[in-house]
Amino acid sequence: MAGRSTAMFRSPRALAMAAAAAVCAGIASPAGASPELVNALNSLRAHGCGGRPGAAPPLREDAQLAQAAKRAERLPLGDALAAAGYRASRSALIRVQGDPAAKSVADVVAGDSCAYLIDPGFSEIGVHQRTRETWIALAEPFSPPAAEASDAVAERVLELVNRARTEARACGDKRFAAAGRLKLNGTLSRTSLAHAADMAHHSYMAHTGRDGSTPADRATRAGYRWRSVGENIASGQTTPEAVVESWIKSPPHCANLMAPQFTEMGVAYSVDSASKAGIYWAQLFGTPR
Repeated sequence: MAGRSTAMFRSPRALAMAAAAAVCAGIASPAGASPELVNALNSLRAHGCGGRPGAAPPLREDAQLAQAAKRAERLPLGDALAAAGYRASRSALIRVQGDPAAKSVADVVAGDSCAYLIDPGFSEIGVHQRTRETWIALAEPFSPPAAEASDAVAERVLELVNRARTEARACGDKRFAAAGRLKLNGTLSRTSLAHAADMAHHSYMAHTGRDGSTPADRATRAGYRWRSVGENIASGQTTPEAVVESWIKSPPHCANLMAPQFTEMGVAYSVDSASKAGIYWAQLFGTPR
């Protein structure tokens, strides 16, 4: 399993749903949040701040995200999002203590939290103000691919994997030469889907199935005659680009992806909104007999 995090917010795992808080100082604020504040923040986002260029798309106001910002008075952002019924792929919380006026709050954010405000990875905003504090929740909503897009997603993952294999690279402390192209295999894809669905429905991420099966066991059980097999798994990413990037950045996953002995692969994802990560991926590599 892979994992990725920063000091302020977490991005998907080979995990998603993360939270962060930046506390800014500033001066008194009425209950609620004015439309002028969101406009001021979007103006900063468009024009840039802190020496960083702008031009990111404007943030959309979201009522559930505003409820999460309100709940963040007393809860960590991840818990506040869950309580408000908002599932995010990424999220961050900016807390400003001080003057509630839109310009004053925007000035503080520009000075202390510009990088979060202009991050193009965030598309929605929710704001809550009370007395001397302002809570600004930024998020990218969880938007997984539809089941009907599975073939197109698999083809895109294959394209990205083969592109990565055309270049020599280091996977941790192990170096790999460029490797041959892979092709999709239907049996490996169906086996990947079964494991991804099991992980999604039971909210876990592991190479060992709940029945104790290994990737090799599952391939054999599906009728795939193999000389070698390998598996990558992930959770939380909602695009082929994000999941392949997470695998490339993780040395053991990268090593599977670059392994010269593999000639075929299958890949699949499964979505369950009630699960911890929302979406789970499985990628099974193989060399047939």
